[in-house]
Amino acid sequence: MNIVVIHNTYQQPGGEDIVVAQETAQLRHHGHRVTQYQRSNREIESLSLRDKLGLIRRIISAGDSQLAVREMLRDLKPDLVHVHNTFAMVSPSVYEACHEEDVPVVQTLHNYRLMCPAATFYRNGRVCEECTTNGLLRSVKYGCYHNSRAQSGAIVLMLKAHRMRNTWNERVDAYIALSHFQKLKFVRSGIPAGKIHVKPNFVEPDPGEGSERGRYALFVGRLSDEKGLSLLLKAWERLREEIPLLIVGDGPIRRDLEEEAKSKELRCIRFVGQLSRSQVYDAMKGAAFLVMPSVWQEPFGLNIVEAFACGTPVLGASIGAIPEMVDDHATGMLFTANDPDSLASKASWCWMNLPELEQMGRAARRVYQERYTGNSTYPLLVDIYASAIETHFRRKTNRALRTAA
Repeated sequence: MNIVVIHNTYQQPGGEDIVVAQETAQLRHHGHRVTQYQRSNREIESLSLRDKLGLIRRIISAGDSQLAVREMLRDLKPDLVHVHNTFAMVSPSVYEACHEEDVPVVQTLHNYRLMCPAATFYRNGRVCEECTTNGLLRSVKYGCYHNSRAQSGAIVLMLKAHRMRNTWNERVDAYIALSHFQKLKFVRSGIPAGKIHVKPNFVEPDPGEGSERGRYALFVGRLSDEKGLSLLLKAWERLREEIPLLIVGDGPIRRDLEEEAKSKELRCIRFVGQLSRSQVYDAMKGAAFLVMPSVWQEPFGLNIVEAFACGTPVLGASIGAIPEMVDDHATGMLFTANDPDSLASKASWCWMNLPELEQMGRAARRVYQERYTGNSTYPLLVDIYASAIETHFRRKTNRALRTAA
């Protein structure tokens, strides 16, 4: 199959970029011809003041991206275009290029951007869905994107413009949701359920199962409010016994967290900063359990899959897609979301029941092998591509018949 992959990277590298790279490599491994059109938000730094002022218009429709993609499609004549992220340099105008060239489109839903300008359904320390219940202008009122009313307003204009054009329903033939939880969110927003297919992300190459574990609890991720780090520190403050905790990662609240841990004399907590992928796997293999204290509705947990691949059980919050991925008392434990007492209680149980935890780790490893490898997810991806192509040309035929009548 001849495939064009479109992706807009953010200024800071993230999980989406890893997923796109892995999926592209997977497709090529299976003999598909893959050509990438990629832009980066780092380009914004080099724009002139005039061009920066024109970013609002660009977010809605970027003429250069539309032209470049249209020329690429005319030259390559692909069977399908797979879009990942279009914000902000690519823009949704590439869907129009695909329509002009009559090429089917698949879109992966990596976050909640089509419904929430901040893409997270999270504001001021809590889940917030006011943009779905009271309208997108709520995000302008609160300055949800980067604490800026102007930038939030720009995204609102983009979303409203393409809702009026019916872009999301008319220009995309199939969507990929990362979990059933995420699919339900988008169905409730108006996207037809039949268009949304669930395919989880995968971890490859297999990092292998750890042989020594039980030395500490582990957090891995971006150190930001929605990841529940403040909740994690509150829970550790409530522990009766000392459980060593490694916090791997960096982010905007790292310094505040370090000062809080120091002021509370939580000497069992160690911040180790950003690590390489192989170092993260080593940390996972040595951990008794990975803790995911998220306070936002995670659409998927790549860290959960990585932990499972290493044979490490997960102690996760009962929010978002986490309960869908972590089978309570089987591949890990669940605690009541946003409840430090519940987290502390479950963490203590894990630490006092390491033999049971090892059994959960072995079960988690089996789940990884069954659901989250490249071999297990590739057939799902190919089926979604086939469905998108069939849907595209069936709709085209139906339109032609209506016109002829």
